[in-house]
Amino acid sequence: MRTINLPVLLNGCGAWLLPLREEHKVKFLKNKVLRRIYGPWRDEATGEWRKLHNEELHDLFASPSICPVVTFRKMR
Repeated sequence: MRTINLPVLLNGCGAWLLPLREEHKVKFLKNKVLRRIYGPWRDEATGEWRKLHNEELHDLFASPSICPVVTFRKMR
């Protein structure tokens, strides 16, 4: 999965100069895809189903962020 997704997402990014708000969109998309892949989790304490928090997603996926790979700059 990681082998395929990263090249697809980074296709042509050498020419990208993105504002910081775009960095947030990339992170949002990554978290949305990871939530879709891992699905809801059952809370052991309450027994209820819930969404995973961002930190839990990052712990499960254990992959470095894509954002340092792409050049981001602050829009004026």
